Amino acid sequence: MKKLFASLILLCVMLVAKGAESDVNVAKGLVHRIAPQYENLIDFRQISGSADVFRLESKGGKTVISGNNANSMAVGLNHFLKYYCHADVGWIKSDTYTLPAQMPKVSKPVTIKARVKDRFFLNYCTFGYTMPWWKWDEWEHFIDWMALNGINLPLAITGQESIWYKVWTEMGLSDKEVRAYFTGPSHLPWHRMLNIDYWGGPLPMSWLDGQLALQQKITARERQFNMRPVLPAFAGHVPRELSRIFPKAKITRIEAWSGYPDEYACSFLDPMDSLFTVVQKKFIETETKLYGTDHVYGIDLFNELMPPSWEPEYLGRVSRQVYEALEKADKDAVWLQMTWLFWNERKYWTNDRVKPYITSFPADRQLLLDYYCERQEVWQRTDKYFGVPYIWCYLGNFGGNTMLVGDVKNVNKLLENTFKNGGKNFTGIGSTLEGFDCNPFMYSYVFEKAWDFKTHRDIPAWTRALADQRTGKADQNARQAWQLLIDSIYVAPSVPGQCPLINIRPTFGKYRTYYANPRIKYTNRTLLQATELMLQADSKERAYEFDVANLTRQLLSNHFLTVFRKYEQAYNRRDRARMSILQKDMMGIINDVDRIVATQEFFLVGKWIKDARSWGGDSLREARYYEQNARNLITTWSDKDQLLNDYASRTWAGLTKTFYGERWRMFFDHVNKALDEGKAFDEDHFAVYRDAVTTFERYWWQQCLGNFSDKPIGDSKQIAKELVAKYHDSIMAE
Repeated sequence: MKKLFASLILLCVMLVAKGAESDVNVAKGLVHRIAPQYENLIDFRQISGSADVFRLESKGGKTVISGNNANSMAVGLNHFLKYYCHADVGWIKSDTYTLPAQMPKVSKPVTIKARVKDRFFLNYCTFGYTMPWWKWDEWEHFIDWMALNGINLPLAITGQESIWYKVWTEMGLSDKEVRAYFTGPSHLPWHRMLNIDYWGGPLPMSWLDGQLALQQKITARERQFNMRPVLPAFAGHVPRELSRIFPKAKITRIEAWSGYPDEYACSFLDPMDSLFTVVQKKFIETETKLYGTDHVYGIDLFNELMPPSWEPEYLGRVSRQVYEALEKADKDAVWLQMTWLFWNERKYWTNDRVKPYITSFPADRQLLLDYYCERQEVWQRTDKYFGVPYIWCYLGNFGGNTMLVGDVKNVNKLLENTFKNGGKNFTGIGSTLEGFDCNPFMYSYVFEKAWDFKTHRDIPAWTRALADQRTGKADQNARQAWQLLIDSIYVAPSVPGQCPLINIRPTFGKYRTYYANPRIKYTNRTLLQATELMLQADSKERAYEFDVANLTRQLLSNHFLTVFRKYEQAYNRRDRARMSILQKDMMGIINDVDRIVATQEFFLVGKWIKDARSWGGDSLREARYYEQNARNLITTWSDKDQLLNDYASRTWAGLTKTFYGERWRMFFDHVNKALDEGKAFDEDHFAVYRDAVTTFERYWWQQCLGNFSDKPIGDSKQIAKELVAKYHDSIMAE
């Protein structure tokens, strides 16, 4: 017995040692990829215990980073790179940075603990607006970025169609039926959320096979960093053809979503139907076999949809039934839900309905994402979610729009209040961005709030550190520029449809499209001041060059709005000479915006298109299919003239000049034609123009108009200096 006990002790010690060695090796691999020049100068060590913590110290000429696991070690490494090396590791692999030739020392040991256990990242929409065309190279770097920022609960929904294909075909549907049921690749997030079916399909089989292999790599690497990938589960969404095989099943058509025709409406299997449990079990078993599981599943029943009944009893019963079906498939399952619906349909989701919906099954078997906290903290409206665990989330971006938005000061205030008053069921911090945007520092800041160190509470000190990280060193001009940006420019949250006027289908006010919000809450003169300060800084860092291009892009885009208002005034006076001058000025601004964004890879429509086409392999037909889908999402979103037109607009090189620019040229031509006829640009003239521009928009994505560079062109700082000087006087006169 003593020998057996001793053997068990030895085995336990070996398993602990193996786990520690594994975490250390994962951290070493991270350094090798992102800071290879330091990999022999950094040692990693394991700290015992389950609480997330890291420690930094210098010993024997090396930096020692200790942590309870690989994820904490990664956060420690990021803290060292940011606050000792002035290096900012971006979420895109091409965001390179310079590390000091001599590695800085940690003057005294630093120990920092996590304030929350859950750090969630991503949104279903991000997989459409940013990541649909990514391959392993992009994913590998991005997972490194997530680890560096302490994310341990990433949404992992890539490749789920590969699972559904197996499930539905094994249940009797044909290959053609299943692949036609799916949407095109970039629209899959809305298919997954029960919003649209069939649009843009059928999905090629090569896509399903490629996504399956990619998801296996993604989940394996995320788990190496102690992340728990949030996998999808069955939410009742079924192909309408399933009724042929199960004619007695309670399958109903959901009301068409967001202006789509009824033919694209989704079909929903009632969770009370016994078939629901069968499908759930089959899906989870198949998914687990191929991707493994960490027992956290995302299921969202009524995202931007109306439930069959608003009766509280029904809402409680349906959520309980969904949970029980999930539990039968995985006894350790935790159901994760986004609570965007409680905000977006808030007039319906009153507390007497929310409460039974989220409390009809055990609180410890679910997690709620408070989805848009910078605008509305739902925990404040629902008695702290009635004790159900929730994660405070910063959304920050809609549709991948490119606008300078975010409010560090308010995020700090809101989060500190949540730590103080949010209740014991406040378990984490996350971000639910719809697309990667042009304000990456906001997301880094949000995840810093998950760790207990003072800098993120001291906004001026944090801002100075941010300036140093983006510039690669302490530079007073950069520090002043960033202080001005944080104090005066980044003062409002993101809202849907927020984009420069250039990106909105042109017309005069009353004919404006639904998603059209070019307003800013600062003066463009202030942004000019910040931009000129930034241009005086001495730096060659990629982050700095991005900032220079980004600020100039916004500066010129804002100025366009001012010039358009003058154009509209001239039109109202029928001052043709003045209109002609302003028209020429606006087309010049569009060309100059296109020129500055062409200097940065992040702003290239050519790269978006190239990445999409690459999934076609040797098949020119498939490559064109992917390109059309990629172009469609960022322009008309759907077929034509739909509610979501321009929702996913972004100021990208190529897109700005050939799509937005051409629309403006067409607008000016139609306005001038109306005046040539001695008439106003009235409803009849607008209708002719609308038909023409709608035809062009469809033609641009369907016929794949234009060839675009997938590589940056020009020097960001040099071109920014030229353009800022060119427009300085005009902006100051606004």
